[in-house]
Amino acid sequence: MPGSSHPHEDLLAHLTRTSPLGPGEAARVVAEVLAYFSESTEDYVRRRHGELQARGLTNERIFARLGAELAARRVAAPELSTRQLRRIVYGG
Repeated sequence: MPGSSHPHEDLLAHLTRTSPLGPGEAARVVAEVLAYFSESTEDYVRRRHGELQARGLTNERIFARLGAELAARRVAAPELSTRQLRRIVYGG
């Protein structure tokens, strides 16, 4: 990536050196990962609630799972009660 001024140039070089990804593919992967981890807690809760609800899970199971998932995220969100999770999803 000669002349590259990407803010994650070292990571892109590492990915192209250690995987079959080309420079453009590596840049897209990094952008996707950064976007995933940049998602706000509220957006994450809403998105995951919809995904889990579409799989037929009940709110009781969904909110328990969301609490566990949030605690395990790379940059852990603050612990949220079921009531707080419910308010993110349904407003109020």
